[in-house]
Amino acid sequence: MGRVLAIDYGDQRTGLALSDMTGLLTGEAVTVQEWDAERLADRVADFALSRGAETLVLGLPKNMDGSEGPRAEKARAFAELLRQRCDLPLVFWDERRSSIEAHNILHAVGKKEKKHRATVDAVAASLLLESYLDSRR
Repeated sequence: MGRVLAIDYGDQRTGLALSDMTGLLTGEAVTVQEWDAERLADRVADFALSRGAETLVLGLPKNMDGSEGPRAEKARAFAELLRQRCDLPLVFWDERRSSIEAHNILHAVGKKEKKHRATVDAVAASLLLESYLDSRR
């Protein structure tokens, strides 16, 4: 199946979660701090290629009714930047509630609200990756 890189794209911080080599389990998860979309696309492409990712899964933020708004447009524009930098298949994945679930997980394990910012995007990317990997089973 190959390695999958899930991307929880954000304006200031972006979460990345990489599967194991079999594409079955979530492995490494990090948060990248970058405000410039072009530089972020370079960093994500470098991360993906250096770790042998074979598929990119980009979170597509939809409204609760399933419609797409300005955040989804930004994600689609970011996808185009990624496509220019690496020739990997890219899949959009519904990310509704992933950030809310990530905050809930961090709260449940006793993390203070102020400390969530540093890890919530990596956790959200891991949830996104788990959802995608589960759908392929």
